Amino acid sequence: MPWDNVLAVALFTGLIGLAILIVLWPGEKHGKRLLVRWGVPDPDAAEVALAVRYLKRRRLWYPWLFLALPPLFGDAGLGSIVATLLLGGLIAELFAQRPSRSARREADLAPRPLAVITPAWMLVLGALAAAGSVAHLVVTAQWKLLAFAAGTTVLCAAITALAVRRPAAGAARADLALRCRSARVAIGLGIGAVTAIGWPGGNLVSLLVVVAGVAAFLAVTAPLKRLPAAA
Repeated sequence: MPWDNVLAVALFTGLIGLAILIVLWPGEKHGKRLLVRWGVPDPDAAEVALAVRYLKRRRLWYPWLFLALPPLFGDAGLGSIVATLLLGGLIAELFAQRPSRSARREADLAPRPLAVITPAWMLVLGALAAAGSVAHLVVTAQWKLLAFAAGTTVLCAAITALAVRRPAAGAARADLALRCRSARVAIGLGIGAVTAIGWPGGNLVSLLVVVAGVAAFLAVTAPLKRLPAAA
C-alpha cells in the first residue's frame, strides 16, 4: 500500500479510536456492569473503582494502537481490531504488575492457580487451535501468516500468564473476576484469530474450522454467572 494511503488509513482509524475512547471512557456504571457480568453481584464502591481502573488501563491505548497498527496490516480491518484489543490487554497487564500503593489490601495474597482462572478445557481449545493452524500453515508454506499466527499465540499466552501472576489488588472477588476476564478474553480472541489466520482458504474445510473457532471464542469469552469456588 502506498505511504499516502497508509497515512490516510492510520489517521482515519486513529480518529475512530479517539471517538471510541471518548464515548466508552469508563465510569462507575461501566465498572459496575462489568463486575456484575463477571460474577460479582452488588459490587461496593471500592470494587467498582477497581473495575473502572481496569477498563481505563485498556481503553487508554486503543486510539494510539488504532493509529499505529493499520500500516502493519495494510488496512483497518478485523486484523487491526483484534491486534489492538490484544496489545491493549498486554500493555494493561504489564502496568498491573506493579504492586498496589494502597496500605490496605483486601485481596487474598495467595497466588491464584491457572486452573481457577482458566479451566482446562479452555486451555486445551487454545492449544488445539494454535497447533492446528500452525501445522496447516507449515504444510501449505504460508510463512507470513505463520508468523502472525505464532505471534498471536505468544501474545495471548503472555496476557494469560500476566493475569495469573499480577499482584493482588482490592477485594478478593473483584480481583478474581477481573483476572478471569483478562485471561479468558485473551484465550478466546487467540482462538478466533489463529483459526482465521491459519485457514484462509475459501474451501469448505476452512469455513468449518473458522466457524468452529468462532463458536469456541464465544464459549470461552462468555461472562461468568458466578465466580469459581476458590473465590
